[in-house]
Amino acid sequence: MTEADAQMIISDIGQGDYFTAPDGSTICELLHPARDSRLRMGCSIARAVVAPGQATRPHRIFGSCEVYYILEGEGLMRLDGETAAVTSGQAVYVPPGALQQIENTGVGDLSFLCIVDPMWRAENEGF
Repeated sequence: MTEADAQMIISDIGQGDYFTAPDGSTICELLHPARDSRLRMGCSIARAVVAPGQATRPHRIFGSCEVYYILEGEGLMRLDGETAAVTSGQAVYVPPGALQQIENTGVGDLSFLCIVDPMWRAENEGF
C-alpha cells in the first residue's frame, strides 16, 4: 500500500466483539494488524474492562511492552512488586516480561486501553 492508497479505518468500541481474556478482563480488540491486513502498524490496541471489586490474574507479556491508558474508573496497578493507585487520564508503562495486575477499587467499571508493542500475541502471555 502506498500513501496514495491509504484509507481511513475506524473501529468502534461500542460495536466491537467483547470476550473474556485469559487474565479475566473483558476485552474488545480495536486495532490488531494480525487480524486486519490493511493496518500498517506494529502495535495492537484493545479496550479492557474490569468490574468493580475484581482484578486481573497476575500475568506477563514476554517480548512486548504494554501501556495501560485509563479511560474511566480507579484502581490499583501492581507491577513487579510495586503498587500504585491509578485513575482516568493516566498512562502506565509495563516493560516486557513484567508481572502485572490491575484491580478495580471503584464503584463503576475500570476501563482502559491496552497498547501492546509489538502487537499482542496469545503465545507471549504467561501466568
